[in-house]
Amino acid sequence: MIVVEDLHRHFGAFRAVDGASLEIATGSITGLIGPNGAGKTTLFNVIAGRLKPTSGRVMMDGQDISGLAPHELFAKGLLRTFQIAHEFASMTVRENLMMVPANQSGEKLWNTWFRRGLIAQEEAALRKKADEVLEFLTISHIADEKAGNISGGQKKLVELGRTMMVDAKVVFLDEVGAGVNRTLLKTIGDAIVRLNKERGYTFCVIEHDMDFIARLCDPVIVMAEGKVLAKGTVDQVKNDERVIEAYLGTGLKNKVLAHD
Repeated sequence: MIVVEDLHRHFGAFRAVDGASLEIATGSITGLIGPNGAGKTTLFNVIAGRLKPTSGRVMMDGQDISGLAPHELFAKGLLRTFQIAHEFASMTVRENLMMVPANQSGEKLWNTWFRRGLIAQEEAALRKKADEVLEFLTISHIADEKAGNISGGQKKLVELGRTMMVDAKVVFLDEVGAGVNRTLLKTIGDAIVRLNKERGYTFCVIEHDMDFIARLCDPVIVMAEGKVLAKGTVDQVKNDERVIEAYLGTGLKNKVLAHD
């Protein structure tokens, strides 16, 4: 699905991504881990079009997508979520979902005057789809709540729900577990697995929670200092001496070894 070839992203003299190459297989849930400052989020931002690469390229389904804008990648089915959810706080949860699909008839002034029936028909279909998404994610009970009033974990579920309102092919999830309680994190994990198995979504997940990564992801890619350090199963990477060394001083060494 995604091939990254010798990707660089520099900020002046600082090389946030420094020659990273990796592949994300179609139908996989790929984990992306590494110590803070490894370049993971910058890599996501380059792939998802928020940053242009200094050099190198990104391929999707064999097509060069390097440097395309986020809305162009959105149209191709490449979506991403953020560590801090970007909800429209004053809109309801349902409305946050309904606004996602592009090129809605109601966006054109002419249609608001002369094609109100078409707009009403589209909105009814979008409302039905949004309610189906909310039911899938087990959050129908907050459909009419203002998105700014719900918990952080629920906001992460809403972000995941927004990817379901369009024909997503590959979704990049940036620290989906950050600030989320264990119960909601399990709900999020269940939804990711179901979307992968039942709807064919491909995922790439940045996450520091190794239990979450171990439950969902195969393979796991490890980054350090802007480069890809290792790739394999959770067991393979957690016992890789290079990976353990990269995490020294972060407290993860003992956490990783504790899972043996």
